[in-house]
Parts: sequence; C-alpha cells; structure tokens
Amino acid sequence: MLNGHIIEAVEALAHPAYQESWDNTGLQVGSRRAECTGVLLCVDVTPAIVEEAHSRGCSLIISHHPLIFKGLKRLSGNTPVEEAVMAAIRYGITVYSSHTALDSARGGVSYTMAGMLGAEFRHVLAPLADRLICLSVTTDPAGAEAVRMTMTELGADEQLTRQESCRVTVHSFTAADEDAFTGHDEIDAVKLTATLPAGCAAAIPSRLSELNSRIYDYRITPLRQSDPSLGLGAYAVFEPAITVAELINRIKQAFGSPVVRTTRIDDPGRPIRRLGLCGGSGGEFIGTALRSGAEAYLSSDIRYHDFVDWQNDILLLDIGHFESESCTKQIFYNAITEKFPNFAVYKSELESNPIKYQ
Repeated sequence: MLNGHIIEAVEALAHPAYQESWDNTGLQVGSRRAECTGVLLCVDVTPAIVEEAHSRGCSLIISHHPLIFKGLKRLSGNTPVEEAVMAAIRYGITVYSSHTALDSARGGVSYTMAGMLGAEFRHVLAPLADRLICLSVTTDPAGAEAVRMTMTELGADEQLTRQESCRVTVHSFTAADEDAFTGHDEIDAVKLTATLPAGCAAAIPSRLSELNSRIYDYRITPLRQSDPSLGLGAYAVFEPAITVAELINRIKQAFGSPVVRTTRIDDPGRPIRRLGLCGGSGGEFIGTALRSGAEAYLSSDIRYHDFVDWQNDILLLDIGHFESESCTKQIFYNAITEKFPNFAVYKSELESNPIKYQ
C-alpha cells in the first residue's frame, strides 16, 4: 500500500480542484510513492501531531487545515509550522491536507454538520458551478511534460491530470508562399486534460506560448456542475421544526461546544425549520442563507459587526472554529475505510481545541 492509494481515496471525495483559489490543498510534505504503514487523521498538523503519528507507526497524516499555508522562507524550527515540517521530514512522514476541497465536496463539512443536527440537506449556499474550467492541450510527445508542469503551476493536481496518445493532422505550406498548401501529414501527439480554477483562465494563453513545446491545439471550457450538493455552505431543513432552545442544545451536544454565541433570543420556543450552515469561518454567507429562506445560520468566527447588522433578520449561532470542523476526521475515516476496510487508520487522540472556555 502506498501513500498515494490512501490519498486517492480522499481525493475521490474531495477533488483538489474543488479548493478555493487562495488555498493550499494537497501534498504538503513527503511523497505519494512512499510505502504507507498507517494513517493519522487530524484538523491541524502540529509538532505534537507529528510525534503522535511517529509513535503509532503512521507514515501518513491527513489533515483538514494545510500545514503549509503561507510560503516558508526557512526551516529553522523557530515556529510550530517549521518544527512540524522538520519533524515530518525527519521521520519520513507524508502530510496531505484537504481543506476547502473537502468544504465543497459532496458529503463534505457543512453537509455533515447538517446531518449531525438531524437536519435534511437540500442544497449548498455557494455552488461550485462556474468556478472551475477544463483545459485540454494537444502537444508533441516531447513537450508533454512541460505542459503538465505548467498545468500544475496553474492549479491542476498533477496526479489527476489525464494524458492520452492521439493523432493530429498537420498541414504543410511552401516556404516561398505561406498560402500555397502542399499537403498534410498525420503525426503522433499527446492530449493532456486537467481541471483548473476558473480564475487562471486569462493566464493560460501566455503561459502556453512561453513553452518550447509545439502546441497543436488547446481548449478552455467551463466545467458546469448541475449537482446542487457541490459547493460551500449548506441549506438544510428540520422535519418537523424544532425550537430555538432545542437547536442550541443540539448544537452543544453534536459539536461538543460548551457555549454558543447567538443574537438576542426573545422567544426560546420559537420554531426553526430552515437552517443555513458553514463549517469554519463562514460569516460571508449570512446574507446568502437569509436569501435562501434560512431562519437561523450556524458557523464560526462570525464578526461582532455581523451580529449587529443581522440581529433583526436571522438568528446567528456561532461555535468555535475547531468544533465546527472536528467532524472532518470522521469524514476522512469513512472515505478511507470504505475503500480499505482493514487498514490502520487512527483519529488523533492528542488533538484538542487550542481555545479554552473558562
């Protein structure tokens, strides 16, 4: 069993192309081709998590949050991130992070949060449609690797870029008169296809023109997604409706949160049927949830001014960032064990919320 086999099981659920343009989903440290001796699942990769993986004999860590988010200029061990990277390299441990790819996946974070509360998922708040493009490039075989590298630099996942042999027709003209057609030949070529964030489309023509590879053809097409379960956030429904007080109690129990920050509650017995949710920092989707018909919205890191601005329009419910995303370990566990039921997969026992409630 290789690390790549385990990673493929995660990516089958959360395709790296689902990530936001600012994110760093994917391989953080190590190699897909290394032998996998066990997997440790966590939300955040810290030096303690790397030590836990080593002590359990795990050669792979799957995390929600990226270990490397901002570029590292040095590896001196002066920060927890540097220390964790150095420890992973020292022990030969590979680290893979999913983050916003899992947030937008079918059956991802917000979808799971709704299920934990007993609400029925209906659709996402920010659909993935129109946020992805498909790029196909036909080139000579000698230039295929350069094209692949360019696709990777633009945001494609190297392991998921498809490559196939094909034949292309090349038309010939005389050197003296470029308009004088002299015939055509069929020659061997390679077609590479990748899924990319839509934001990189404008840069594709210039990036391809910079290559020494002979590009016979390239096409950029929108990757339309009609599936309403792909995207960020979730809109869910309680059948039957539950009261505000019951909702708060369910949130505390389901997510292990000792407190829930809320807008002013004048009537704890008021029924709530339509709920918006977003794991992690989801304050940006409050308005979207309200326009979808949500009567309450659950997320984390909601700003003070959001509570001020929306207090008369929707019931805001805020739990800790860690509490809202701790379910990712179970999501990873299910994805891996469904494909490899007898493999050694562990949820971190050392990890806890770095924020304490007094």
